[in-house]
Parts: sequence; structure tokens; C-alpha cells
Amino acid sequence: MFITQAPHPLLRTLTFETILPQPLGQFPSPPWLQELLKLHPESDPRLAQLPPREEIFKAYRQLLRWGGFKASGRSKPAAEYLDRTARTGQLPTINAAVDVLNAVSLQTGVPIGVIDLDLAQPPLHIDLGQAGEEYIFNRSGQEMHLEGLICLRDAQGPCANPVKDSQRTKTNENTKRTLTLVWSSLDCSAPAQLAYQWQQELLRQLGAEVREVEVKCL
Repeated sequence: MFITQAPHPLLRTLTFETILPQPLGQFPSPPWLQELLKLHPESDPRLAQLPPREEIFKAYRQLLRWGGFKASGRSKPAAEYLDRTARTGQLPTINAAVDVLNAVSLQTGVPIGVIDLDLAQPPLHIDLGQAGEEYIFNRSGQEMHLEGLICLRDAQGPCANPVKDSQRTKTNENTKRTLTLVWSSLDCSAPAQLAYQWQQELLRQLGAEVREVEVKCL
């Protein structure tokens, strides 16, 4: 399995596939994972080696703006939303796959996406959203405009990005196979490398099988 990526001067996407030991509906997050949904700046010694948090956020906003997308307000990178939410209390638990993503994204400041691979139709490709493209990102039917925004797309169209993933390919109680996307800015790559490694460590700790996925830059 591989993903293609259109040319981009700042983007390096890190991806991997996860095969879960049972469907997500039968796979609650253990207490140690739920604890990581709180903002603990010193919860892992590797975090101390990363750039300041605001510097990481700034690098990702610049990454999203390269294609003309306005990375501000509700359209900031997803990790900034998690940070803001966690400062008022613990992030809610959703399912083991999303909780791992949210925990690592919260701690590192890196926007991360996850989709149900069995709901996506290959081929998979990463490029910028085109004029008029949009998708529904939640159960209430809210739409997000994608023009100029980095997106993962399958045969049906865009399905994930560094702000909000599509409802069409989101994980659910029947999910057994996922694709994780760690969106990395070449201007600030160390946080993404840690996020990539840390997620795989946590997923293996949960008993999941992790397989690397190649991204072929065109």
C-alpha cells in the first residue's frame, strides 16, 4: 500500500496503517491512555526537546496558508483546538484509535488525522483542495470549504486534512483498520517525528499491529 503526494515545498506526510485486535466498539481506552488526554507538558521527557509550543503552532499555520487557505479562527490546525479544549479540562474519550491520536496531538502540537481504511476507496492521494470542494465533517452535517487546504483524497474525493477530517471516512464502532496521517512541516519536523513514533508505541501497547505506509512524492 502507498499514497501519492503532489509537489509541496513545506509538506512531508508521515503515515501508517493500524490493524486493531477487535472492532473499536469493543475496544475502550484504558485509564493510562485517558490520562494522556490531559495537558501535561512534562508527561514524556522527549517533549522537553521540542521547540516552544507557539513556534510549532506558527509553523503549521504557515504550512496551511501556503496554498491560500485561511488558517485562523475555527480553521486553525486541529492541535490548536485540542490545546484550547484541554486547558479547560480533560479531552473527552471517543475510542481507542482517536484517543491515541488526540493524546499525541495534544502533547506534541502536531495536527494528525485518522480514517477508517475500509471506508476509503483507493487510490489515495494528497494535494490541495480545489475551488468549490467541500465535505461534511460531523454528524450534524456541517460543511467545510477545502480550497487551498492540504487534503487526503480517495476515489470519491477529499476525506481528511489537518483541520477536520471528513465524516464519510471517520472511525466508528465497527472500525478494525485505520490509516493515520501525521502532517509534518519541513520548517518544524521534530514534533511530527515524535508524534509518528509515539502513536505507534501507544497502539502497539494496546495490542494493535502497525504497518508503515509509503508516501510517494510526485
